[in-house]
Amino acid sequence: MSAPVLSIIILAAMFLLATVLPLNMGALAFVGAFLLGALVLGMSTNEILANFPGGLFLTIVGVTYLFAIAQNNGTIDLLVRGAVRLVGSRVALIPWVMFAITAVITAVGALSPAAVAIIAPIALSFAGKYKISPLLMGMMVIHGAQAGGFSPIAVYGVTVNGIIAKTDLAFSPTALFLSSLIFNIVIAVVLFAVLGGRALLSSRVGHFVEQAAEARMSVSVGAKAGTDVAFKGFGSGMYGPRDPAGDGVAATRERSQRIPQLVTIAGLVVLAVVALGFKMDVGFVSITIAIVLALVSPAAQKGAINKISWSTVLLICGMLTFVGVLEEAGTIEFVSNGVAGMGMPLVAALLICFIGAIVSAFASSTAILAALIPLAVPFLSTGEIGAVGVICALAVAATIVDVSPFSTNGALVLANAPEGVDKDKFYKQILGYSGIVIAAGPVLAWLALVVPGWL
Repeated sequence: MSAPVLSIIILAAMFLLATVLPLNMGALAFVGAFLLGALVLGMSTNEILANFPGGLFLTIVGVTYLFAIAQNNGTIDLLVRGAVRLVGSRVALIPWVMFAITAVITAVGALSPAAVAIIAPIALSFAGKYKISPLLMGMMVIHGAQAGGFSPIAVYGVTVNGIIAKTDLAFSPTALFLSSLIFNIVIAVVLFAVLGGRALLSSRVGHFVEQAAEARMSVSVGAKAGTDVAFKGFGSGMYGPRDPAGDGVAATRERSQRIPQLVTIAGLVVLAVVALGFKMDVGFVSITIAIVLALVSPAAQKGAINKISWSTVLLICGMLTFVGVLEEAGTIEFVSNGVAGMGMPLVAALLICFIGAIVSAFASSTAILAALIPLAVPFLSTGEIGAVGVICALAVAATIVDVSPFSTNGALVLANAPEGVDKDKFYKQILGYSGIVIAAGPVLAWLALVVPGWL
């Protein structure tokens, strides 16, 4: 059996094991790199480790460490509260605020599942409170996370741009970011229209407050009397003599928290300006800002190291190390020649998008991108089809399917279903929607991003 064929079998076995068993794909990839490299190809340990992506490792650690400190010192909560205040009484804007907040969080470096884990409970609680479709709210959060996920300083964006940077392909990180952003915004608009968003346009927060007040009026006289007594007691504490010393302590505490939050916001702005405007390394810049924040507020950095997504670091670094061994085995050239040999570049591009979407619905999107993009590079290098369009389409197709209940994002939304929602029914709704996305997403991405370049 040839080395390329054997390596493909190993790759397929890795995806199968990681899907069926609770094993980290990156750990499997390191094992695969060792077995294929040392035992089959006769590579030395140093030759195998030469493929380890040190720069990408630093970038992911830096941005996730920075985000962990921002979460610890309350900056993320501050941004969420500020954004919700902008809604005022307009219920229809709540899903869009959740979409925007999640997009911003991933765009500045948070992992997609981390952003969804933070925002989904808040968003779905609003859904239960203001009679918004849980499916609409949950999917708006996930698509928001993917909308910002390919910014040049986001984990997805850094991964794809890092892979392409090692090739001779002409590519645009801005095009990648805007493709995902616009595609997910369009999906969000359709979801809003189909899942009851238009009916929310006439709803106001005050309507629900009035309904709650009417419900409270239905309590018995005895219960009301007890409530009155409790209210009087509560009121005497609220409106009684003020404690100047207590107010002073509270104000001082609030100011001490606000300073690190303002410094964090300034740090995120500096990261974007320095990394994007001056083309400085994202990893070094982000970890430098994180250390500055740790010095400003030592308490906020406690536990931040543990919040770095080490499983994702292991996943990406393991996969890219394995991909380097695949290149040594001739697998990438073998697969690319097979795709190019089809003689139908458009069909080949659509096939790649479908493979990315179907596998990613059950496995890691990051792992899929790390595996498929290198396999497509030699095929794209022939110039028969636009590289930018194909890579952007693959990136979109492989990530929008994270709405699947079998993915981390979809599972987080399902787990945070509002009280009173039938979870079995909610699961079937998410499953049905993810089926539509898996079937239609690759085609739409292909039509929007690949076909125009071909024509």
